[in-house]
Amino acid sequence: MSDIFDEQGEALRSARAPLADRMRPATLDEFVGQEHILGHGKLLRRAIEADRLTSVILFGPPGTGKTTLARIIANTTSARFVSLNAVLAGIKDIREAVNEAKSQLKLHQRRTILFVDEVHRFNKAQQDALLPHVENGTVTFIGATTENPYFEVIKALVSRSRVFELKSLSESDLHRVAQFVLADFGRGYGNLKVELTDEALDHLVSTANGDARSLLNALELAIETTEPQADGLIKISLDVAEDSIQQRAVLYDKEGDAHFDTISAFIKSLRGSDPDAALYWMSRMVYAGENPRYIFRRMLIFAAEDIGLADPRALMVAESCARAFDYVGLPEGQFHLAECCLYLATAPKSNTTLSYFDALRHVTSEQSGDIPNPLKDGNRDSKGLGHGEGYMYPHAYHNHYVPQQYLPDAMQGTFFYQPSDVGYERTIRERLEYWESRDEKEEFSKRIKRYTKPGTEE
Repeated sequence: MSDIFDEQGEALRSARAPLADRMRPATLDEFVGQEHILGHGKLLRRAIEADRLTSVILFGPPGTGKTTLARIIANTTSARFVSLNAVLAGIKDIREAVNEAKSQLKLHQRRTILFVDEVHRFNKAQQDALLPHVENGTVTFIGATTENPYFEVIKALVSRSRVFELKSLSESDLHRVAQFVLADFGRGYGNLKVELTDEALDHLVSTANGDARSLLNALELAIETTEPQADGLIKISLDVAEDSIQQRAVLYDKEGDAHFDTISAFIKSLRGSDPDAALYWMSRMVYAGENPRYIFRRMLIFAAEDIGLADPRALMVAESCARAFDYVGLPEGQFHLAECCLYLATAPKSNTTLSYFDALRHVTSEQSGDIPNPLKDGNRDSKGLGHGEGYMYPHAYHNHYVPQQYLPDAMQGTFFYQPSDVGYERTIRERLEYWESRDEKEEFSKRIKRYTKPGTEE
């Protein structure tokens, strides 16, 4: 009798389950997308179908099918399938799973597949506790993560697993998912008269942004909350679709890969002088809730690192916009974000401030040279030791410049600053050339030629 009640309870739970859970594919043939790893003849598909799976890590954005793929493996394997959620499980749960796996292997010669969802949430101690049992084959490990496993999973565990990257679903993939839902009688809405307009479907698919779960949740809300017409027809128009999924799903975890990949794309677009791309990536960050002060911090760094003296005003603009944003706040402060972004993207570029690090490497790796005597402080001991003797005061000479030795003897002929021929640095380069005396001009020309790329000489 209890079995009957259990079956009835399970059936009731299944009927009440969210659409995204009900529509999880049960077989590889039902699985949509990821043809690059699950297409016919691909390694992962062959391993699953032959039930010869080794330890793997499934890595990709939410809604791409990582957990679903693990369930398909559970349905097709003859091995025991044990599932843990890294958010809820601790070392005790890992030990219990491993002990049971040892018992099954010893008594019944039965393998155990251990699936760990959100494995990046395991700390190092938890991952270390799992590692030896993956190494000796007690369990076959399947990990699922939205974060780059090469950063979030210990190296030893990654090296003993095959990493498969799942990608965001294409719009054609999401169209197939929606059509499957509308046609399925058992789990979807095939038993209802649903008319989903092309405009409504396109909106749902576009706004889901590659996330099947987001699409299914919106589709379920649209259908379940729309009153049927007299003939039973449930018509999902564009207006209904827009109400059901009002905001585009944007993958952006401030501590995860999407955060770092997006800011990387933003900085590289600024460096590449593409104002449209820079605005786009910055807008994605703001839309996803990134703190604008973090964006300004990165632009302040960029202004000195990637523009520098090619346009000294860039740093002033970045600082002014950051201060104006602190004064104005959102939403009007978005104008200051935009102005700063556009100025930096369209400014001439130079990374000559990196010459500081050349000098720093010299300081840390080379023997320090003596400070030339004329450069020493003569205010305290000029009479006793002659410090500062021979120093030539530049302001006393024509054009406020006089050639003299500033580097230690052993460093004569060493150059760190490499003036470019871009923006304001062209003026600096010309000024340095002008300052050099006739006797030193030949040496200075060698210096400039050394840092001039072939084909760019004037």
